[in-house]
Amino acid sequence: MTGTQRRAQLLDVSRRLFAEKGFDGTSVEEIAARAEVSKPVVYEHFGGKEGIYAVVIDREIQALTGALSGALEGGGHPKVLVERTALALLTYIETSEDGFRILVRDSPVAQATGTFSSLIGDVATQVEHLLADQFRKQGQDPKTAPIYAQMLVGMVALTGQWWLDARRPGKSEVAAHLVNLAWNGLSGLERRPQLTKATP
Repeated sequence: MTGTQRRAQLLDVSRRLFAEKGFDGTSVEEIAARAEVSKPVVYEHFGGKEGIYAVVIDREIQALTGALSGALEGGGHPKVLVERTALALLTYIETSEDGFRILVRDSPVAQATGTFSSLIGDVATQVEHLLADQFRKQGQDPKTAPIYAQMLVGMVALTGQWWLDARRPGKSEVAAHLVNLAWNGLSGLERRPQLTKATP
């Protein structure tokens, strides 16, 4: 196995362990045993558990940021942007369950790339600009956009955490209900919400 292949293997093994047991519950000994290597091999590649954890977190943050940013950058009607963002998060959870479990756990390790909360804060900032534009068009006060952005992104993120384990109803139905509440509010909930047909 080449050094690059060994590094990839150690990252895969560590990612599974961190998802299963968290940072504190995972040891270098266990990583080495699962990868069928000696502890010095892990230290050689990553300098220890903190090093390998930092790489795993960085990769997951990049993957989720890319998915959410792509959903927001596509343009279109604000309701469709909300739909795409909710679906992007739920799709990430569906395809990267271990990664999402790692991101939402609290870790004592400070990361240069930030935490799940700071990532969600970054997404809220992007959403804030979209909301401010819409508020201006509707004669609303754009200064309230940051409040609504935090509420909207927080609602989607927490629902994603719940859906990670629940997995019912399906992704599209959960996204439709999220958008139903976000778009229509409690007083205007549709009885059977569905996503806009144009949403991929």
